[in-house]
Amino acid sequence: MSIPKDARHLFRFAILFVIAFVVFLVIRHFVVPKTFGEYGHYRGAAITEIAARPMHFAGHQKCETCHVDIGEAKKAGKHENVSCEACHGPLAQHADDPSIQPTKINTTEVCIRCHADSAAKPGVFPQIDPVQHSGGVPCETCHQPHNGL
Repeated sequence: MSIPKDARHLFRFAILFVIAFVVFLVIRHFVVPKTFGEYGHYRGAAITEIAARPMHFAGHQKCETCHVDIGEAKKAGKHENVSCEACHGPLAQHADDPSIQPTKINTTEVCIRCHADSAAKPGVFPQIDPVQHSGGVPCETCHQPHNGL
């Protein structure tokens, strides 16, 4: 059987396509981790790799073990459902060794992360324009964040 002269370019294209596909499969074999797809579209080995990393966050329960008074004040305030580390940053080292003191937070910057005026937030959520509201004065000068006031 002879291939018509006009179809030879299609035959060459089909051969190139098959070669490219085989090269792709070979490269994929070496590049894609063996545990990929073990748990859906993820690497199965990622679970143990992540678990081996050091912890950075302690969790609000650990904070409230030592800081009972602040935990009680927070429960009575509007920040009841806000984790301590959302404002204070990761504190696992401090929780394990209280002699490691966390850095003092700058409330002028931290509070604005949530309370800056934005049309995307619900209207009932407390929002401010920081320049007009305080002029750069730290928030804790007038507000008690743990009480949510």
